[in-house]
Amino acid sequence: MYRQLSGSTFKTVRAKLSLASIVCILVPALLTMLIYNGLTRDAVEQQARSNSTDAMQLVRGSVNNLLQGMLNLANYIQVNTDINGTLKRIADGSESTADPYNRFTATSRIMQQLEGLTYIGEKSYITIILTNGTTFTNYSKDEFDPLRFKQEPWFQQLEGLAGLRSYWVGATPTIFPYDRFDNPYQISVARTLRLESSKIYGYVIVTMMESKISKIFQGLTSGQDVMLVDGQGTIISSSDGERINTLYQYRDLLSQDSLTPASQIVRDGKRKLLVTTSKLTFNDWHLVAVQPYQNAILNISSIFSRVFTFQIVSFFIFLILLLVLMRAFTKPLIRLGRVASSVQRGNLEVRSGVRGQDEIGRLGFLFDQMLDRIKDMITEVSVTQARKRKAELAMLQAQINPHFLFNVLNSIRMKVMRGGDSDSAKMIASLSKLLRMTISRDEDAITLHEEIELLTHYVDLMNLRQKEEVRLQLEVDASAFHIEVPRFILQPLVENALIHGLNRSAGTIVVRTVMKERFLELSVEDNGIGMEPDVLAKLSSQLAAASIVMETKGERPKGGMSGIGVVNVAERMRIMFGDAFDMTAASSLNEGTRIIMHIPLREESRHHV
Repeated sequence: MYRQLSGSTFKTVRAKLSLASIVCILVPALLTMLIYNGLTRDAVEQQARSNSTDAMQLVRGSVNNLLQGMLNLANYIQVNTDINGTLKRIADGSESTADPYNRFTATSRIMQQLEGLTYIGEKSYITIILTNGTTFTNYSKDEFDPLRFKQEPWFQQLEGLAGLRSYWVGATPTIFPYDRFDNPYQISVARTLRLESSKIYGYVIVTMMESKISKIFQGLTSGQDVMLVDGQGTIISSSDGERINTLYQYRDLLSQDSLTPASQIVRDGKRKLLVTTSKLTFNDWHLVAVQPYQNAILNISSIFSRVFTFQIVSFFIFLILLLVLMRAFTKPLIRLGRVASSVQRGNLEVRSGVRGQDEIGRLGFLFDQMLDRIKDMITEVSVTQARKRKAELAMLQAQINPHFLFNVLNSIRMKVMRGGDSDSAKMIASLSKLLRMTISRDEDAITLHEEIELLTHYVDLMNLRQKEEVRLQLEVDASAFHIEVPRFILQPLVENALIHGLNRSAGTIVVRTVMKERFLELSVEDNGIGMEPDVLAKLSSQLAAASIVMETKGERPKGGMSGIGVVNVAERMRIMFGDAFDMTAASSLNEGTRIIMHIPLREESRHHV
């Protein structure tokens, strides 16, 4: 049977190896054919032009957005009826603006709107000049006198503008002192403000720093020089500031009609250049990108030199891949043999982990399944024996009947009462109730009402032991009594308050509940000596780190009425309520300590609230 299985497996593995060999031989050949058929010299040039025009489209979009922002500011001032109406009344000196107060109000309203436009888009300088000499700006006139614009040589050409036509001013030296150092040049767009009779009553000038455009050019691929050129071939903006206001060398290539980017290859001495131009939408300005042709096709032409290398390397890679596949196909058989030898030596924890749809995979799965079944059977026998020993131990422990202990304590209490010692009788009664709650009850959870009743007996016992009596103050909402909590969660907190907070002296301990929408806030507060900051920090970190380690290790809090600890309470509460439970501590020296628990409410608890 072993020989038959081995022969069958050998045939299946051989089929896989044959298929892998065919794939490893055919794939490199097919890839080589596809690469050679897909790459030609014409494709290299076409791809270079396409890449350049695509980059130009992105640059033109960014530049258009900047210039469009300037136009939008001019449009807003020219078509805004409120601003226009006010400007017209100020320009012709109408009665509504003759009064100083009215004129001040109108001027302030315009200035506020101009200031608001300053925060829209890129920073621009807005200047409004009326024919009567009145000016409005969004910048300080102490920095620059706006009337100086009228001395510029291009200002006289504004008279010929009509409607919404604009006059674009190329790169001129920056006139604003604070920007002059970092931005040597500025670009402006100007429009006229006209009455219904077409008479000019004012001018709008929007100015932006040239560096806003040159920064776009600087983000492009190295070796590509991009410029903004006006209709006469003068460079308006460039990443090289020294070329601004010089003539562009190939200005005869600029097309005045087409808005679509176009690429051309020109020869500059011994080298070829790839020149891409694109006309802007708003005026006769052009974007020009110049790049050495060799740099443009560097990545594309390198493909040809890499093809041959790729062929050689690919064959070696696929050969190595073939060897790896052969090793991978035979590796499960070797692993199964090693696992079988380990099981023979008595190690039942080892597993092959072999899976798959073929015969080896099914064999590995069945082998691991058989080991799991053997382990489960051994574990079942071990658990049965452990339970048997535990039952025997429980029978020995149960030989002392708890009811006998309660009856004896009750008899002692009655005898003490008949002797007239009521305090001792009360102490025995409280002790009996505490023991009954600790020993007799099997359930882990009790209601908050039972927990508080248990706490009162504990405090009564402690008051009988101490010289000074501690007052237990309960501020518990009646709707919280039915909520179930683990046993003995309040006693450790009160015990800490008695011993450490009040130092076994007189004082007050307050147990308070506050019902929230999704949780119950349960707190224990004393008016004792409080805690040092470092002690409080250590306790807070312990409460934050409290987890369900006890539950994962199978441990349970030990019985009894002391020694459980605050952190133990936090761990048991988190075991019952999960991560939604939270416990914190707050304390101040000579003012007391407060332990707060946020207990999440379950659905049935919310219905009772």
